[in-house]
Amino acid sequence: PMGQRGSPPILKFITMRNKKNTMDKYMKLIIQMPCYNEAETLNIALDALPRKLEGIDCIEYLIINDGSRDATLQAARQWGVNYIVNFKQNKGLAKGFMAGIDGCLSKGADIIVNTDADNQYCAEDISKLIEPILREEADIVVGARPIDKTEHFSPVKKKLQHFGSWVVRKASNTQIPDAPSGFRAYSREAAMRMNVVNDYTYTLETIVQAGREKIPMTSVPVRTNGELRPSRLFNSIWGYVKKSMITIIRAYMMYKPLKCFTFLCIPPILVGGMIGIRFLIFYFKGTGTGHVQSLILACTLIIIGFLTLMMGLLGDILASNKKLLEDTQYHVRRIEYDILQNKREIKEYSEGTGDAEGDAHE
Repeated sequence: PMGQRGSPPILKFITMRNKKNTMDKYMKLIIQMPCYNEAETLNIALDALPRKLEGIDCIEYLIINDGSRDATLQAARQWGVNYIVNFKQNKGLAKGFMAGIDGCLSKGADIIVNTDADNQYCAEDISKLIEPILREEADIVVGARPIDKTEHFSPVKKKLQHFGSWVVRKASNTQIPDAPSGFRAYSREAAMRMNVVNDYTYTLETIVQAGREKIPMTSVPVRTNGELRPSRLFNSIWGYVKKSMITIIRAYMMYKPLKCFTFLCIPPILVGGMIGIRFLIFYFKGTGTGHVQSLILACTLIIIGFLTLMMGLLGDILASNKKLLEDTQYHVRRIEYDILQNKREIKEYSEGTGDAEGDAHE
């Protein structure tokens, strides 16, 4: 057997890593910002980000350039962000968010904080966002804005924000007070389980997904800054409401199809059943000849109800397969990201030992 002096570098690295794992865990935070034509506000948002945080050993910054047509990419490079995910054309907030999550995980992030490039959120509250994750109390933390005290929110928008959050709480079975908030933190474990299928926004669907998959999630109050520019996510309040409701309903149907379609099948079956009973009453009284239309309508409604229920049963089977695929995807992601992290650690260890041997030789 080889002695420690003659051990290959990989064995030395494994020994070093095992010793490291017995000590306090090294925590790496990556703060990501989705950007679309944010050249005017990007530097303001980046300058406000923290450089050091208690419990965090390394902080890095990642920008998602979602096909910007202005100087956003140049501004990010000049500022010196660590990583840039660049889209040649605009793909939307949801796809940008998921690309950022993938980039952060591939770079070894233990915690990922998502914030906006328009400096909407107070960057000093990032420490509050990551505290529940550091204490291992939650895997997702959503920053709750003071909606009623936000001056640039109109009264209608404030009411709709509260209503939308209430709908998401009911759909996800969670207690998140500000569902549309994009200021949130994810642990590495939670980030590897995230999936967003809609093209509109990630904020609502990820909460429904986390709630239905029992991912530990909480909320903390955060502050907001003054408005630097109007929102680009929607052109009108009612357009935002329509798209948000479609997103919520679609996410709920994906994770609870049987329950959803069961509710939908009840009205036609009940109405069809009552009309059918009415026809039978007339029939047994001997006056059913003139009510054949009622019988046809009753049969049609009952058939529609049972077909809707069958769709729910098929959807439930597909949801079970979806869960199996998501579990497979999670394990594949875990293997992929662990391999990348091991390669980085081996490279850093090799470079470090090379420098040390060079200094010793001199």
